[in-house]
Amino acid sequence: MNDGGKNSVLIVDDEPDIRDVLAIALQDMGYLTLEAENAARAFEIFQADNPQIVVTDIKMPGGDGIELLRKIKHENPETEVIMITGHGDMNLAIRSLKYRATDFITKPINVDALEIAIRRALEKIDMRARLRDYTRNLERLVREKTELQDHLASLGLMIGSISHGMKGLLTSLDGGLYLVASGLEKQDLERAAQGCDAARETAERIRKMVLDILYYAKERQLKRTPVEVLDFSEELVRVIQPRIETGGIDLQCRFEENLGTMAVDADYLQAALINILDNAVDACLKNRATTGHRIDFSVNDDNGEILFCIADNGIGMDEETCKSIFDLFYSTKGRKGTGLGLFIANRVVGQHEGTITVSSTVGKGTKFKVTIPRSPAADG
Repeated sequence: MNDGGKNSVLIVDDEPDIRDVLAIALQDMGYLTLEAENAARAFEIFQADNPQIVVTDIKMPGGDGIELLRKIKHENPETEVIMITGHGDMNLAIRSLKYRATDFITKPINVDALEIAIRRALEKIDMRARLRDYTRNLERLVREKTELQDHLASLGLMIGSISHGMKGLLTSLDGGLYLVASGLEKQDLERAAQGCDAARETAERIRKMVLDILYYAKERQLKRTPVEVLDFSEELVRVIQPRIETGGIDLQCRFEENLGTMAVDADYLQAALINILDNAVDACLKNRATTGHRIDFSVNDDNGEILFCIADNGIGMDEETCKSIFDLFYSTKGRKGTGLGLFIANRVVGQHEGTITVSSTVGKGTKFKVTIPRSPAADG
């Protein structure tokens, strides 16, 4: 059934003269008119054109108007049906109202009565439309309220998680500064250097936490620019290298040559991949059962897309943890984590229309695979 009958009225009567009179009156009111000489033909036209209003005689050869009314209401309960009846058919007219006819007019047809009946039908149609709008607005308000409640709940969790993590970081910073101060006081430069390293690492963690909070608080639109994949990958290594060296981890990089360019938000994507690399460093440092910690970082062309692989021989994860690591505020790092890093990484990769997968074995290590299209799908 199409929706082309919003401004049309279907006239159903076996008498051509009555159809002509009604058609002229309705056309003067600004309506398109459809005509049928019997109930069977009327229902065919109704199914094809879906008029909002049907004006039908109550008695016709080959099927009466009440049966047509019932079929129309079964097909579309919102169609308004006005019945035409003779003076001797009042019982049938009243019966039609039980089957949800909008109104009835009597023969001979008075144009003013017809106009009043049409106006009542339009009022019912308009009322339903306003009720639908009201319901949609109400549903939107309820949805927005629910989203606000969820956001406030998430904000509370985030504040609690961040406060807990920040407290630990500030304690570490105090410890590093204490080593610096005591080393200088005792003229122990090695002790002071250890304190500087500890303070530097803690400051980097605080910086990363602040960036994670900013990325979580506002999901901005991507600012894509063409970047050289090789340059982008080498910059990732430069950013993570100090932490890898401090942890005594062997970083093996294998970057395919002639990787060309990709259209990405470099800062945003870098933050995502640094989160994954940082996670690999933490996994290695937590695995005290293994010596010779190592991270393999490779970048390749994969059927026209860029594939970043980050594999470590760290502590690994069980299946349940693998399913949860991208959830908001989920963290395996205790006081050192906020549960934002991998959540943000997954969101950023998704914004780039990419995919991120993880495989892991407890005690043996973890591998992340991040695939990024060279350009947005809309650009081909």
